[in-house]
Amino acid sequence: MPCPLCAADAPLSSFPVPGGPADASAEICATCAAQIDDTPEENHWRGLASSMWSEEAAVQVLSVRMLKRLDAAWARDLLDQVYLDEDTQAWVDNVAAASQHKDSNGVTLNAGDNVVLIKDLPVKGAGFTAKRGTAVRGISLVADNPEHIEGRVEGQRIVILTQFVKKK
Repeated sequence: MPCPLCAADAPLSSFPVPGGPADASAEICATCAAQIDDTPEENHWRGLASSMWSEEAAVQVLSVRMLKRLDAAWARDLLDQVYLDEDTQAWVDNVAAASQHKDSNGVTLNAGDNVVLIKDLPVKGAGFTAKRGTAVRGISLVADNPEHIEGRVEGQRIVILTQFVKKK
């Protein structure tokens, strides 16, 4: 069976496609897999013109992500033509960016992580103290400050300094 991305007649292996359904993957050739993680060779990816219309969502996601990485006029033209349903477009856009947010132990924090408070924290303006050991589920990252996260404690949405949490 040919590779769905480049149409090469080569052995295929499972390649994980992050940011979407759990365990989502596409069967692609070793050349495509290597170039996805490294510098793409423009001419190798000409097959994206047909793979972006694949019925497999994982193949569509990989196709659009590669088109965005390629700095070529033909790739930009294809990006203008592609249509994705809302779920698939959200999957394409859900690429983990390198987070600068670190917990008290230096572990990288990502949006949606669960953390635990390592110190009693008085919450200004709310009139309560967030106790040590309190779990904060589904945190949000403050984009312009890597030392701040947001989370819900006792029903209140508060800003927490990353130095006072550890990843659960």
